[in-house]
Amino acid sequence: MTVSPCKPTDICIILTYRCPMRCKMCNIWMNPTERSKEITPEEIMRLPSARFINLTGGEPFVREDLEEVIRVCFTKSPRVVISTSGWLENRILDIARKFPRIGIRISIEGLSCKNDELRGQKGGFDKGLNTLLTLREMGLKDIGFGCTVSNNNSRDMLSLYRLSRALGLEFATAAFHNSYYFHKTDNVITNRDEVCSNFEKLINMQLKEPYPKSWFRAFFNMGLINYIEGNRRLLPCEAGMINFFVEPYGDIYPCNGLEERYWKERMGNIRETPDFNELWNSEQARMVREKVRTCPKNCWMMGTAAPITKKYVRHPLQWVLKNKWRTLTGKPACLDKRWYDVGQDPRQGDLKEDNEP
Repeated sequence: MTVSPCKPTDICIILTYRCPMRCKMCNIWMNPTERSKEITPEEIMRLPSARFINLTGGEPFVREDLEEVIRVCFTKSPRVVISTSGWLENRILDIARKFPRIGIRISIEGLSCKNDELRGQKGGFDKGLNTLLTLREMGLKDIGFGCTVSNNNSRDMLSLYRLSRALGLEFATAAFHNSYYFHKTDNVITNRDEVCSNFEKLINMQLKEPYPKSWFRAFFNMGLINYIEGNRRLLPCEAGMINFFVEPYGDIYPCNGLEERYWKERMGNIRETPDFNELWNSEQARMVREKVRTCPKNCWMMGTAAPITKKYVRHPLQWVLKNKWRTLTGKPACLDKRWYDVGQDPRQGDLKEDNEP
């Protein structure tokens, strides 16, 4: 079956692989891009309009022209969010003053000692938290932090969640993955039981909140448990259909979870093909979409899971309503981790050979 392209709704632009952090779960910092060759604001202007744009890295705030990049992105999308380590706090605050509608997500991997251990820079937790508190005082609304769960920091994840609730900040979660993007092939959660148990606690806390957004985050976190256990994806991956990633040198990929040991193909390059519609509808892009249809990886990352959750919302909605009712009646969430058949190829996201502990 030929996959027909549709208009993308979500774009992630990887502005640079330069980064001041030394994270243990990510080797981007060991593979920096050349500053003079990174994608320019003029090249970003060639991208289509979308519902959401995420600017990430490396560390986006090392870009000297970030202000112009943001200005261009706001002509393309009503919502622009920057993912950052929080290390360059003065730069972050300066951008926030100029763009009060900007979203900021600061990566914090645990409480003070654990965060600084995992991110490889002493004082990183203090900088990140201080930046968030200052942004909050400035009146920015779309701010918060995210925690990537690896080994031995899932308990801290629960503490960070409680901190986010106390401060009224957004809280996002992830589990570490292997991919060309992270330059990692050895990320493996070895203490699955402990990590999954703490995610289950988080899910039950989120379902007790009065905000529907938190209930759907609980569904996403169930997907992370499902991923950690090595099961098939709950919902299909339509990377390269409703979202795409732009690399610092202009390559466009369907997602950032590809690994060469399975497959890795770009859809095109915005420098080589300045007309995005031509690139998006090219034979190369079609071939990549066909590969996505049978991609064996069971990744569950926000960049590809969020848009697909919205597209097939009736399935997570049923789970949310059932489990919100269970919470109201004093029962724990039912983590059924059901595979939702919406017509996807059953081979997709079913990485059998990596399922063994």
